[in-house]
Amino acid sequence: MIRHIVANALTLMIVGLVALAVLIAAGQRQFYAEGPLEQAICFNVAQGASLRAVSAGLAREGAIGSQHVFRIGAQYTDRSGALRFGSYLIPEQSSMDEIMDIMTRGGASTCGSEIHYRIGVTQIDTRVRELDPSTQQFDVVVQFAAGEEPPEEYAAFAEQPDITHRITVAEGATSWQVWEGLRLAEFLDGEPGDVPREGWLAPDSYSVARGADRQALLAEMEARQEQILAQYWEGRDPDLPYESAEEALIMASIVEKETGVADERRQVASVFVNRLRVPMRLQTDPTVIYGITQGQGTLGRGLRRSELDTTTPYNTYRIDGLPPTPIANPGRAAIAAALDPDDTPYLYFVADGTGGHTFSTNLADHNSAVARWREIEAQQRESD
Repeated sequence: MIRHIVANALTLMIVGLVALAVLIAAGQRQFYAEGPLEQAICFNVAQGASLRAVSAGLAREGAIGSQHVFRIGAQYTDRSGALRFGSYLIPEQSSMDEIMDIMTRGGASTCGSEIHYRIGVTQIDTRVRELDPSTQQFDVVVQFAAGEEPPEEYAAFAEQPDITHRITVAEGATSWQVWEGLRLAEFLDGEPGDVPREGWLAPDSYSVARGADRQALLAEMEARQEQILAQYWEGRDPDLPYESAEEALIMASIVEKETGVADERRQVASVFVNRLRVPMRLQTDPTVIYGITQGQGTLGRGLRRSELDTTTPYNTYRIDGLPPTPIANPGRAAIAAALDPDDTPYLYFVADGTGGHTFSTNLADHNSAVARWREIEAQQRESD
């Protein structure tokens, strides 16, 4: 009798374990399988939201088929306590595992509204952008220049507790322009301190929180630029005519201001490196302009003959070698070009009317290219 009872109990236990194993396997398949979401959505995780509240919200949006499986899967993969608040893009048919990864990986919010503050070479502006989850494209809904009174509709976005703030510094912006831009940013706090060293702020995109400290942000930009320069300086061609990493940064800033064509950067760098080796004067307009403006805004006109004839530390028509400091903040690509220029015989270049340049090895060919450019300029003035 006892043996019969024990045998039945063991049978029931085995059946129960098999059933549990089947349930676990089914739950795992559901957790990792494609989800039911038919169209991408923006999903908001409120600050302090519980896993139960998030799973209920996802179920309401049709993103998951089972709240219970979602919560168990999150706990099983040790992510139940790792939710980060923000607005996230959930692509169509995302699995529960993929959704959990999106909301816990620790990056910036990927969806919803974003306040994008752009510090450019010629202007600084604020753009409020909203991501359309179906196209994954941002639409600009509010825009105004730095220093202007924000439009009324801006307040509604600025007061959202989970809105992303992003600051983008353009390649070629000067340190004063970046410093001034941060000073004018209404969502930042603290005094910016002194204007940082020219060239030592990394042009990049920075995700920040409302109320971030201006000096701390400038320090982050400087640390990032130092890291980038150190990386390329370590792998440099040992035959380059630079005595220090700062001289390479000066060259990179000149390359940055001379061309906006990515494929030309190494060619432009080769021209200036060749001139240093000859040696020849660099004779580059952007350095002369920097000597006039000191990086505080743009010149807004052409150079005058008197300015080209006046000797200043930045007039590379009048001085030998490099100017004493960078003339802007170069991006990673310009730094790479300065420390790994093309091997060319070129000593001259001039605009070709397409946005690029014509490169020459001798003065006669260069003068012909300059004449062609003058003709193009004249035609452009006539058509305007």
